[in-house]
Amino acid sequence: MKIKVGFGFDVHQIKEGHPFVMGGVQLDHHAGAFGHSDADVLAHAICDAILGAANLEDIGYHFPNTDPKWKGISSLLLLEECVKLLKERGFRLGNIDSMLCLEAPKIKPYISAMKENIAKAAGIDMDDISIKATTNETMGFIGREEGVVAYAVCLIEKV
Repeated sequence: MKIKVGFGFDVHQIKEGHPFVMGGVQLDHHAGAFGHSDADVLAHAICDAILGAANLEDIGYHFPNTDPKWKGISSLLLLEECVKLLKERGFRLGNIDSMLCLEAPKIKPYISAMKENIAKAAGIDMDDISIKATTNETMGFIGREEGVVAYAVCLIEKV
């Protein structure tokens, strides 16, 4: 059996009055991530992990922020597309491990819903998805609540 791992990273600015979507869930917060799509850093990091594991370039290659087709789109749809590309290469997604880094809001109340959304979009069980969160201890752009970061790794297997 051939297995591969992939790593993904994403960062977005946080701006007042923008929706804060993470893992397909709208967080209750006064500010949110800003970007071309819905700026879902978690979904974007997972997409890059999947694409990287299969040697399929990166999220910007497949869904450029210069293309109006992707303006405001749900990043869960981008995740579904990445999984389709993965399957076309003869692989299946095994699991996802992710880490969010932000000062606020607290993520714990949203994790179950995020896992449910990602599982549905990725076609895997919720038990195969890990979502963790940490702060930056008030340091840097994350600590000043100017941005949010997500990291993800995934395992893929040749079918």
